[in-house]
Formats: sequence, C-alpha cells, structure tokens
Amino acid sequence: MTALRTFFAVLWRDIFVTGRELGPFLAQVVIQPFFMLFIFGTVLTGIGYVDENFVHILLPGIVALNGFLIALQNTTMPLVLDFSWTREIEDRLLAPMPIPLVAIEKMIFGALRGIVAALLMIPVGFLILEGVHWPASAWPGVLGMIVLGSLVGATIGMTVGTLVSPRRINIMFAVILVPLMFTGSTQFPWHGLEHLEWFQVVCAINPLTYVSEGMRSLLLGDTVESIPLWVDVPVVLGACVVFGAIGIKGFLRRALD
Repeated sequence: MTALRTFFAVLWRDIFVTGRELGPFLAQVVIQPFFMLFIFGTVLTGIGYVDENFVHILLPGIVALNGFLIALQNTTMPLVLDFSWTREIEDRLLAPMPIPLVAIEKMIFGALRGIVAALLMIPVGFLILEGVHWPASAWPGVLGMIVLGSLVGATIGMTVGTLVSPRRINIMFAVILVPLMFTGSTQFPWHGLEHLEWFQVVCAINPLTYVSEGMRSLLLGDTVESIPLWVDVPVVLGACVVFGAIGIKGFLRRALD
C-alpha cells in the first residue's frame, strides 16, 4: 500500500505541475495539428485540390497522431532531462516504491498528456472542418482507441528515452518521429495503398496505423474500407506489452547505472 500511495502521489505531482504549465502545454499539443487540419482539410479542399470527403478520413487520423506523438514526446524528453541534466530521477528512485513502478508512472503520465492532446483536437477539428460529425454511438470506442494509442506512444517513448544516448536524442527524434508521422496512415486509409505495396508493408509495421484505422473503422463504418477492430486492438495491445517491457528493462538498466 505504501508503494501504491507513493505511486499516485508522484503521478499527482506531475499532473499538478502540468496545470501550472498549461500555456506551453497547450501550445505544444495544438499548433502543429491545427495547421495540418487547416492546410489539408480547409485550404486544399477550398481550392479544389482535395475532395471534400477527405476531411472525414483526415480528422480521425490527426486525432490519433496527436495523442500518439504527444505521449511519446512527453515520455521521452523528461527521461532524457532526468537522466542527464536535472538528475531529478534520483529523488524518484529513492521513493518507497519499486523501480519498475517509477517507469510505469512515467509512461502513464505521458499517456495522460497524449489523451488530453487527442481530445483537444476533436472540437478544434469540428470547428475548422466543414460537414464533420461523429455519431454518439461511436464515442466509447473512440475514447478507447485514444487511450490505447496514447499508451502505445508512451511505451515507445520509454523505449527511445532509455535506449538512446542523450547526446543523440535530437538526431533520433528526426530519424524516428518523421517516419512515424507519415507511415501511420493518418492522412490516408491503409487499404488505399494497394497499388503501392512496399509502402503498405512499411505502414503495417507502424503501431500508429492500427490506431488510425481503428478510429476510422469506428467512425466511418463501411463508408471507407479500414483494418477491422478485431485486428487493430490486439496489435496495439501487443505493441504496448512489447515496447513497455523493453522500456522498463531499459529504465532499470539506466537507473542502476
């Protein structure tokens, strides 16, 4: 019970600090996806280069992308700072709870930020994009996919943050984040890549693809051919387990060092 109380106290402390830094956090989570929605969903459709129905495909993907990336970034960057410059991680490691719980707290906190980031983009998308509406019956499933997408983003962030040297983290972000963004089927349906099979295979390796396709499966139904939920959910859960285990193992190694 002492370990659990300590766990929730540390988690609440991180949430409280986020409340005090709300302005920078909102800027981080809104600006980039806002302009992606505005350019792809409003500008390109307004001048006729993109079909008007594209916005129905775009918004679920951008919501999934925002939750995934914000969770990844907000797990990786604090780890890099804690283990290299601020050394704040030493206080957490001395707290009365097992070291793996420290790693789990980091991932849960990153996932919570990702969930908030994804939810914020839904009303923004409704305001920017014309004719977009989501059925009420799909909302429970959508919230579940957002949670899963943020969790898998946080576990990948833990893996990157513990396995990559702090001196190379900027290079790794450039090498990892951009491919993750553009191979996650966020701007296009995965089945639409049938005539570009090599890229379809690359996108199938990215866990974000299954979050985006799961969102579309829930929201668009048979309107757009999507990867079915019975495939999406197990793949995302499996990625959470695999990357979470690798991340915790890497965290233990860094903590002991």
